Amino acid sequence: MWATSTEAGIMWRDSFDKFFIDGHWVTPDGTDYVDVISPTTEETIARVSLGSEADVNRAVEAARRAFDAGPWSRTTVDERMSLLRRVAEGLAANQEKIAQLITEEMGCPISQSPLIQVANARGMLEAFLDVAEDYDFQSSRSWGGRRAMVVREPVGVVAAVIPWNVPLCIAVQKLAPALLAGCTFVLKPAPEAPLSSFWLAELLEEVGLPPGVFNIVPAQREISEYLIAHPGVDKVAFTGSTAAGRRIAELCGNDLRRVTLELGGKSAAVILDDADLPAAVESLRMGSLRNSGQICSLKTRIIVPREREEEVLDQFVKLVNSMPVGDPRNPATQIGPMVTQRQRERVESYIRLGREEGAVLVTGGGRPEGHDRGWFVEPTIFTRVQSSMRIAQEEIFGPVLSVLTYDNEEEAIRLANDSLYGLNGAVFTSDLDRAVRVARRIRTGTVEVNGNGAGWLAPAGGFKFSGIGRENGREGLDAYTEIKSIGLPL
Repeated sequence: MWATSTEAGIMWRDSFDKFFIDGHWVTPDGTDYVDVISPTTEETIARVSLGSEADVNRAVEAARRAFDAGPWSRTTVDERMSLLRRVAEGLAANQEKIAQLITEEMGCPISQSPLIQVANARGMLEAFLDVAEDYDFQSSRSWGGRRAMVVREPVGVVAAVIPWNVPLCIAVQKLAPALLAGCTFVLKPAPEAPLSSFWLAELLEEVGLPPGVFNIVPAQREISEYLIAHPGVDKVAFTGSTAAGRRIAELCGNDLRRVTLELGGKSAAVILDDADLPAAVESLRMGSLRNSGQICSLKTRIIVPREREEEVLDQFVKLVNSMPVGDPRNPATQIGPMVTQRQRERVESYIRLGREEGAVLVTGGGRPEGHDRGWFVEPTIFTRVQSSMRIAQEEIFGPVLSVLTYDNEEEAIRLANDSLYGLNGAVFTSDLDRAVRVARRIRTGTVEVNGNGAGWLAPAGGFKFSGIGRENGREGLDAYTEIKSIGLPL
């Protein structure tokens, strides 16, 4: 169903008016739709049908049948792995075209999309395949004259609700462990960026996934809540805002439904006094500003020694001046548009708020010249930021950084932890032992040392308001299983 546009060079589908349910492309029950608007041109690039309660019922019932009566939950791990290897091959074969598709729908710069939108999805999938190779789906334990077989069984039907910023990557982050565990799946993509989810559905159809194992229903909030609370769903996996996460936790709590929540962040980069400053700032090109600031794990609070503040600011101004803002389809662009007009207005409201709170604008703060169309915001840096200010406490989700200063290591750690969030963080220092000591005291799910990420085999998730549960690695597969103990004779 996908064709290559000769003008844009990307894959494009002739229609998005059907849903993939029970192994078929079916006509929705309702007539509602959403226009997918290019954040670059502000023009409609696709019209996508939206689901109703009847569509959700149909999708959940298909997933329920495929789990309860179908073969998927009883296939071998090797069979599941074989199918997912073909999915990884499909991602690799289409990396550039999928990257262009996601750049079109949500504005991620094409200089970054192949890596952060597609290669990372493939990397997650391949890491889960490595985990599954020696995962303890079954083990034996004996003690005190008793013997038990301990088995990990699939949790059941999974409803996955994903955001617009890295849509394919986060879909795969949930789909891969769910399928490897033997679960079935209903995907609810974000209305702002649903197109790559349609491509994923066609890839899964092509590799031979049995009917009902994967289903897709785009929907707005009310119908999303209907899916989350559906009695046929055993687990909800969500990535998105903390506000939405609270609501999902409430809905799941009513029925004790299993839930994984990967939520917002306001992560700190702690630059210690012995850090290689140019290297630290350069690593934050991607660590703080990739995807135009629209990533929940970005380091948006920069915590620096007071005596090195001017040096840090000079380095950061040079950094943002080296990052062209503009059309995300241009390979030279490093900062693209915000995903929607509403998101740009939100970012701009925080820039105004920062000024009102007394922070000092170092660079940016407006709309880039020469871009009358598209939802662009200049990369913006504030200094003289107090930790109590809202720009230092609330997730902005745009290219806005706050620089805070400290006088000693204890104060740096206190500032890093002075947040309701606890998703990610970073420490920069020339002393590895010191880096680990400081990292151990930062209350977040991940801490990067000198720009080194933890990789796809390590669990990711948040402390505090940044979520519940973990994704990636062995722990990410654990989240899609239930543990059963079977007592056996010696």
